[in-house]
Amino acid sequence: MTDIILHHYAVSPFAEKARIGLGLKRADWLSVDIPSVMPKPDLMPLTGGYRKTPVLQIGADIYCDTQLIMMELERRLPTPSFLPKGREGEARALALWIDRSIFGPAVGVVMSQVPVDERFGEAFKKDRSEFSGRSFDPERMKAALPIVRDQTYALMSLAETMLADGRPFLLGDTPSLADCALYNPVWFIQQQVGPTASPLDRLPRIIAWAARMTEAGKGGTRRELAASDALAIAKAANPEPTSVATDDPSGLKAGQTLTVTPDDTGRVPVTGTLVGLTADRISLARCDERVGDVVVHFPRAGFFVTPA
Repeated sequence: MTDIILHHYAVSPFAEKARIGLGLKRADWLSVDIPSVMPKPDLMPLTGGYRKTPVLQIGADIYCDTQLIMMELERRLPTPSFLPKGREGEARALALWIDRSIFGPAVGVVMSQVPVDERFGEAFKKDRSEFSGRSFDPERMKAALPIVRDQTYALMSLAETMLADGRPFLLGDTPSLADCALYNPVWFIQQQVGPTASPLDRLPRIIAWAARMTEAGKGGTRRELAASDALAIAKAANPEPTSVATDDPSGLKAGQTLTVTPDDTGRVPVTGTLVGLTADRISLARCDERVGDVVVHFPRAGFFVTPA
């Protein structure tokens, strides 16, 4: 199989979701370290403007957003599975709900307590203001701590309840896609604030579960790769075949020029030619002089698709 390449940086929580997934899959993968803030000159030729972290590269195919990244890992490395038999839809739906509902308040718990200027710097604040579309104000975040802490507690308490019957993981005996999604915000709080920082101190089953996830995710092998080498790999490869569903309710047709844009943060549109469309993903072909022809894949949930 063509090498799995993850473009990421160490403290990115969504990158940790992908990293724990790679570990659970016992994958051999290549790591490209990218900047945590813009500009990202060696990533943009691959994505066409998409700036979120992480990005998965397999040859000349580029996968954006961990919704899709995790499903692509599942497709290519089906054992052990992220999707418990008979509960595949439940695992995916729960993971998406966690990403969209728990992650935001959990990040607020971190950013309201860490010394932002000292730990992240002025460039980070400026970048995140552009990323989110609103001012990155540490004082406002500190004032919001009681709210985001209580929201995080209320939402994570649902997972605490799921674990109350003694199951080791959210959907049973093995880690699922939902576990990877929850691990992301829990890991971020533990790494940046403390292993038992509030509200985790009131969630003992989640703390024990996180330790099990950490241990289970230690499989596979990671090797470092220079960004220039990743670009060369893309240029030397051909994108894998894709097809456009002819009965899709959107009415989109192969060959249309479209833009795909995240609906929440990092709203940078990516423009390309429609070459792939299923119920849960959309794929655009593009060309860049540094990488040649690539196909950039996005999940459909959480992204706006419009004619260019």
